[in-house]
Formats: sequence, C-alpha cells, structure tokens
Amino acid sequence: MTEQLTAEQTDAACGMGAEEADNVGAIRACVASSLDTYLRQLNGHDCADLHQLVLAEVEPPLLEAVLAYCNGNQTKAARLLGLNRGTLRKKLVHYGIDH
Repeated sequence: MTEQLTAEQTDAACGMGAEEADNVGAIRACVASSLDTYLRQLNGHDCADLHQLVLAEVEPPLLEAVLAYCNGNQTKAARLLGLNRGTLRKKLVHYGIDH
C-alpha cells in the first residue's frame, strides 16, 4: 500500500518550505519543484517531449496509488480517476502495472 506522507515530509521531499506549499496543493507543489530542478539541470541544453516525460513519471504512481486506495477494484479506480475502465486498463498495460 502507498505510504502517506505528512505535509512536512512532502515539503522536505520537494525542497520547499511550509509557506510555499500552502499556496498550492502538495502534489502540484512537488511537481513544480521537481520540474524547476529538472529544467535548471538542463543547463541550457535542449529538451524534447517534456510533456510526455512528466506524464510518464507522474501517471504510474498515480495509477498505483489509486488502485491501492480502491483495493485493486479497477471500476472504482477508473471512476475516481475520471477515466473509462477500458482506458484505465490500457494505461495499466502501457506502464506494466499488474492489478
């Protein structure tokens, strides 16, 4: 099952203080912080398909966490995600997630 993090742990993992995290949702803040770090590390080099890269990094743990929350019930997970069950199944196969 997915481990729950406290706000302080999330802030620490994402490299931001409480004030910054209070202004946006914790997930959004963590993604923003990670993207900022990634783009700084590019150091002027080109990057292609950043959108796909972000989806490939964010979507699998999202799917896994929601499935765990729904005890593996794909119908409930799809409803919670706002996806068609068939679309969820395709994504699970795409990312090699067994459930």
